Amino acid sequence: MSDRTLYALFDDTVAAHPHDIALEVGEERFSYAELSRLADALAARILQARDGQVPARVGLLAARSPLAYVGYLAVQRLSGTVVPLNPIFPAERNTAIARAGRLELVLVEQDGGDELPAPVMRLDGTLLAELRASAQPALPARSATVDDLAYILFTSGSTGVPKGVPVRHRNVSSYVEHVVARYGIGPGSRLSQTFDLTFDPSVFDLFAAWASGATLVVPSRGDLLAPVRFVNRKAITHWFSVPSIVSFADRLHGLAAGSMPDLRWGLFAGEALTLQQARAWQHAAPGCTIENIYGPTELTVTCTEYRLPAAPADWPSTSNGTVPIGQVYPRLEHAVVDERGQPAHQGELCIRGPQRFPGYVDPADNINRFFEQTDAGFVSYNGSGPLTEQHWYRTGDRVRRESGELVHLGRLDHQLKIRGYRVELGEIESVLRRQPGVREAFVVPLDAADGEIDLGAVYTGLEQDEGLLLEALRATLPTYMVPRRLVWRQELPLNVNGKVDRKAIAGTLAPIVT
Repeated sequence: MSDRTLYALFDDTVAAHPHDIALEVGEERFSYAELSRLADALAARILQARDGQVPARVGLLAARSPLAYVGYLAVQRLSGTVVPLNPIFPAERNTAIARAGRLELVLVEQDGGDELPAPVMRLDGTLLAELRASAQPALPARSATVDDLAYILFTSGSTGVPKGVPVRHRNVSSYVEHVVARYGIGPGSRLSQTFDLTFDPSVFDLFAAWASGATLVVPSRGDLLAPVRFVNRKAITHWFSVPSIVSFADRLHGLAAGSMPDLRWGLFAGEALTLQQARAWQHAAPGCTIENIYGPTELTVTCTEYRLPAAPADWPSTSNGTVPIGQVYPRLEHAVVDERGQPAHQGELCIRGPQRFPGYVDPADNINRFFEQTDAGFVSYNGSGPLTEQHWYRTGDRVRRESGELVHLGRLDHQLKIRGYRVELGEIESVLRRQPGVREAFVVPLDAADGEIDLGAVYTGLEQDEGLLLEALRATLPTYMVPRRLVWRQELPLNVNGKVDRKAIAGTLAPIVT
């Protein structure tokens, strides 16, 4: 499996389980054979629209609908690279991603996309029926190899520009092989698909299912607010989400004792899983195995794992109340490095191996994001010389071993996970500073009343109407990146070293009321 492209993994399953259900969206069900035929038909339409030219990079501006999944597979069938865009993101952000990704075509569901700097192909409401009625097309042989790019995801960038993370087929197939075996995924398994396609855990959902003969079950937005109802109604066997969904359901008293009796697996990633959240989930699903998995996009979805013992009395007690991220996957190497570049008990987690991406779309983003290992210790990569498989990726995450397990202690920089999305505070600050009249801007995390993380911002320059300034930010940034509060200050607090004191800034902002 680890030497296969994504479409080859799917195609192998089509041959082995053609009549099994591959995808459920609402009341619609698609067998593996049907999903394959639809992807072929759409691939033929793409070629027809481009006079037979195969596009190398294709954007996918679609929600979690049948056509979104057909589009994803059609691009893979043509040996192209998928670049997901998000319909709920501001047009300016999708435009920036399309430009940075050098897209040759964008598949757009419903309206929008006219402003994109690439040709657009509409996936309208009648297309699915038309694809079903299409004759089996003649398509070129698949040419992608495991060293080609499967997809590119764009994450928040500290310079104010989204940062492109390309991932090769070999990175994904190695990952999929590990998780399919670990979680016993196969025919009869029913996997939730709670993640947007712009969020890399969605790759687990799609291809852990489609490489094994399982069924991918897509919840509606309303289902995400009531996970117990969705799990039971759809007979989900493998649930995978950010931990925030647990907190939300628990606050609404939606995790009653024993309310998910048949759920086998509860997997969580994207942000810290607290022991309190894990207990709430176990209370509702007493027969469920709970696993905390961690990993940045650059290491192909997740790269560490920790399985909570079956008996809550045996659960660990960590220094920060979170579930450990556990052990690095067996095929990967890791090192914990202090600020001097020396191996340490506590420090930055660095990883290399078959899941490590080949480097950012913009090579300038590689500088200081990798370590070179020397006799004297770990030295930050400065951009000179090629980036090789021997370089360690610097996660920017601080960890410590506690009772033999890695525990995540937070970020070394100003990057956060908010509602599962990775956010660079520097990107928000950059957008704020671009607003007329704003001179300086600093964004800080704040503890919200519901226990989650919110953002607050302080700026200098001309005092402005808070509502108008927030509206300007919403035109550029996704909702989860827009600060809940904006406060004007004549000057910013400094620490003893003369640097802006972010802790003092946080202290000047009144608690956020939810």
